[in-house]
Amino acid sequence: MKRHIPGLNSVQQHREGPLAGAFLVRVARVSYRWHPQKPFLILQFSIVEPKSHESRTFSGRLYCTPKALWKLSWFLRDFGYDEGLFRQDEIDEKALLNLRGIVRTCSVSVNGHSYQNLEAFAPESEWDTLYCEVSEEEARHDVQLHTDR
Repeated sequence: MKRHIPGLNSVQQHREGPLAGAFLVRVARVSYRWHPQKPFLILQFSIVEPKSHESRTFSGRLYCTPKALWKLSWFLRDFGYDEGLFRQDEIDEKALLNLRGIVRTCSVSVNGHSYQNLEAFAPESEWDTLYCEVSEEEARHDVQLHTDR
């Protein structure tokens, strides 16, 4: 069956390029995906700041394998995930919605496909300090979000 959807083609033309840098974000959508070797969470973030990117969203994966749990824990801790659920080793997708924090992201190409890599996280409370540092350092592409945890 064919359907005519006016404007479908023009959406591709107005698509903005990949994001890179540090952003204050809100978790807009979460979905757990089971995979035999690499189960993962798909997170969709809505950008809160900087204001120039406010209406944009981006998605990224956080893997749930034993080797990758450090990164998932880092995200949960910095975004203020419920301590009780965290201690019980539980992820509640509804509890993740609307959590806010800082994400540093870049675009990565693998086998011809482009992905948003979630490089680093920080608590929302650090945005004012970090954003001042990011503005100065962004030109040198040397942004650091306390990755030494």
